[in-house]
Amino acid sequence: MTSRRHFLGMAGGAIAAATVSRPALAALPEPVIETSASTRPPLHPSTGRPYNPVVTLNGWTLPWRMNKGVKEFHLVAEPVNRELAPGMIAHLWGYNGQSPGPTIEVVEGDQVRIFVTNRLPERTSMHWHGQRLPNGMDGVSGLTQPAIQPGKTFVYEFVAKRPGTFMYHPHADEMTQMAMGMMGMWITHPAKAHPHISTVDRDFCFLLSAYDIEPGSALPKPSTMTDFNLWTWNSRVFPGIDTLNVRQHDKVRIRVGNLTMTNHPIHMHGHEFTITGTDGGPIPHSARWPEVTTDIAVGQMRQLEFVADEPGDWAIHCHKSHHTMNAMGHGLPNMIGVEQGELAERISNLIPGYMKMGESGMAEMGEMKMPLPANTLPMMTGDGPYGSLEMGGMFSVIKVRRDQKPGDYSDPGWYTPRKGTVAYEYGAAPPEAHRAEHAAHRDASVEVTVKKPEAGHGH
Repeated sequence: MTSRRHFLGMAGGAIAAATVSRPALAALPEPVIETSASTRPPLHPSTGRPYNPVVTLNGWTLPWRMNKGVKEFHLVAEPVNRELAPGMIAHLWGYNGQSPGPTIEVVEGDQVRIFVTNRLPERTSMHWHGQRLPNGMDGVSGLTQPAIQPGKTFVYEFVAKRPGTFMYHPHADEMTQMAMGMMGMWITHPAKAHPHISTVDRDFCFLLSAYDIEPGSALPKPSTMTDFNLWTWNSRVFPGIDTLNVRQHDKVRIRVGNLTMTNHPIHMHGHEFTITGTDGGPIPHSARWPEVTTDIAVGQMRQLEFVADEPGDWAIHCHKSHHTMNAMGHGLPNMIGVEQGELAERISNLIPGYMKMGESGMAEMGEMKMPLPANTLPMMTGDGPYGSLEMGGMFSVIKVRRDQKPGDYSDPGWYTPRKGTVAYEYGAAPPEAHRAEHAAHRDASVEVTVKKPEAGHGH
């Protein structure tokens, strides 16, 4: 992490909060800029009221300063370069050096003051999604305030009235600015013990976002409404998304906000969870039920909680299968069963970047080493302890380990299962299957061709 003047120090790997110099206290808070896409340790508060901080997946929490009892933050809207995964950089818009912007953490009842500086080439604003606040602080340019012109700074000030998971994003040229990555999370921690909010051992958060970036380019297309080709968690795609590393028997909370243009059924392997909070706040215990998948609609936030009592490497992903792939073409014909020989290689010599669908399915693309356009990721990629994962997009792994230390978020590596607990190959040939007699004598001259309409790739 860096600031314009490098005023933040690092202590034990954690970000030191409120280390603003005394002369700066009388002026605009100096912006803190983050240049790394790695997951930063939780930012434990050194000023203000105490709370248990969150961990932002592939992100960080914005430091603040206390000024006469007011918690002050400084967000800078600006063009940023975001590494979506090793091998691909996207040219996005974001806050304080990254997209999404840093997570803001406050305590219920905090008086907060947020300075928003616009370094974009066009006007913007800031909407505090889900907050109860004075109407003039709601951030809808033209409705509740004038837009923030390039080079200008606006001040938002209100009390964080209720605990929960919230988001922030512009309400000015929204189609462009959100498609370019302008968003962030806001966490309001409870001021005291709350009957519907549990204390957890690990508290993760991330935002769902999507981009349409042509292979070989770096700039999203803001006019895309549905056919996005990169589905991200905190503007990262697998294998660039960090794993969620927990200690066995930890109580874990995961907070998710959706600022894409479609819903996402988030599915977790190996554990059941309950939804403990929504956009409207914490859910009473009597109204909860167990789930392994929860659908998160556009503009919604969800808090899910579980006890990590099963050791292992457990997948967590969006269950729309095309959301667990990276950039792909929608016009690929189905070539399953079509022997292609050297045809693809000959075509790719004429058309650089040509890609074929596999003749036995798509799995072979997970291990494909064909040349790709510069600044492009394979559609399916990533390796695990047993070979190719054939994944991309909205996919990660929850790593549950008995010997993970409390407060240790580092990656413990791949899980070593107990002997006899891994699926294995059956050692004999399977018997011949009995088939209906009419199937063996059907008329081979009858061919049916089905052509799918070309239009309508909506997700």
